Amino acid sequence: MLRLEARREPSRAMLLLTPVLAVALTVLFGGALFAALGKDPVAAMRVIFVDPLFDPYSRSELMVKGAPLALIAIGLSLGFRAGIWNIGAEGQFIMGAVAASAVALAFYDVQGLWLLPLMLVAGTAAGAGWAMIPAVLKTRFGANEILVSLMLVYVAEQFLIAMVSGPLRDPQGFNFPLSRSFHDSAVLPVLMEYTRVHVGVLVTLLVVIAAQVLMSRHIFGFRIRLSGEAPRAARFAGVDRAHVTWACMGLSGAAAGLAGMFEVAGPAQQLAPSLPVGYGFTAIIVAFLGRLSPPGIVLAAAIMALTYIGGETAQFALGIPAAANETFRGMLLFFLLGLDILVRYRLVPKRREART
Repeated sequence: MLRLEARREPSRAMLLLTPVLAVALTVLFGGALFAALGKDPVAAMRVIFVDPLFDPYSRSELMVKGAPLALIAIGLSLGFRAGIWNIGAEGQFIMGAVAASAVALAFYDVQGLWLLPLMLVAGTAAGAGWAMIPAVLKTRFGANEILVSLMLVYVAEQFLIAMVSGPLRDPQGFNFPLSRSFHDSAVLPVLMEYTRVHVGVLVTLLVVIAAQVLMSRHIFGFRIRLSGEAPRAARFAGVDRAHVTWACMGLSGAAAGLAGMFEVAGPAQQLAPSLPVGYGFTAIIVAFLGRLSPPGIVLAAAIMALTYIGGETAQFALGIPAAANETFRGMLLFFLLGLDILVRYRLVPKRREART
């Protein structure tokens, strides 16, 4: 028999090893899930994890789908490291997309290089503003930011439906809840011909570099780490918890809103009710899989994007249900959180009590 014994200090080896173990267990149990559905687990894993790497278009799609995941996860990681739990990035993503779309449609017949920057400002401001609602309620009234930010996701989804069914609906769209397709000036430039890789991928890489510098070289990054790792020491050092909360929530919301702007101005090129694709929730898995580190988050986003692309291929090639793919990704978070206990605890043989 084994028991858990507290470590004197967190294990750095397990900190790096547990994400690998989580991926391995996800593959193992995911294969068992696919086998239970009557599918070949080996073929499913090959289609999900291997085949996209050998297809040029699928490799480009890794950047398209991985960029918003990395961008949102970078923003979330700032708050997570400070002990501030923004679970509503999906809603902030939606609000950023709606605001950017409103700008694009307001200047539908106007051409100019200024339009995309204006959409960027609108998207980031909307995402940050939506995130500040739980931040203010937490600091002023002690509300739980997890519940408030999560509930605001559903408000944002209904707001999106209201916008595409009303003010932002295409007047020539036969009453379908869709906006017009954006004008060329409101569409992100493509970096690679015959692909959907847009300039937002490059901006995401710049944000990753900026986040790494912030967390490792800047005093604000030190305050974030101190607030999360040693709250009492942070108070004694004069770190204002409310200011850290506002900053982290605002930055994470801005990142999610920027990702929403990139999504509507990049692959989608219009606003639709189908816009929420779960990036905001999946980014939580990406953040923890990457150990809240910008370089790790980039790698984790690539792995998660691989499951998106491979999962879509598996649906068509092997007939695997979409719900099974979602369960597969959920397993990753489950195993990651479960194995995290090994960072602060270790398994040791249970001592037998002496008989009297």
